[in-house]
Amino acid sequence: MMLIQKRTISVKPGYADQVVERFSKEGALDARKGLIDITVMVNKRAREVDEVALLIRWESEEAWKAWEKSPEHIQGHRDARGKQPPEYVISTVVSMYEVKKVRVGKAARAKDRTDV
Repeated sequence: MMLIQKRTISVKPGYADQVVERFSKEGALDARKGLIDITVMVNKRAREVDEVALLIRWESEEAWKAWEKSPEHIQGHRDARGKQPPEYVISTVVSMYEVKKVRVGKAARAKDRTDV
């Protein structure tokens, strides 16, 4: 069962690019077994704030739990302890989703046929 973590970060207007840059760099997470991909997105319809969303897709809940318990993840939290987020960050909301169904669109199916 695939697991998706969604992290939505609201920042003061004009600061979305700093968040995108931070989460676009490779780090310890990228080498983790079971990580499918990380998608960094900016909400183009947000008005009062800039909103950056991250989708982190894992092959399974077990893969995500292994990351959460890893020395690299734990050390990252230790290093951040006591530090305040940048002043432009308004809020961060984290949600976890268990994927029940994935439907592949026509464009992706057509691409798969041409890649053969």
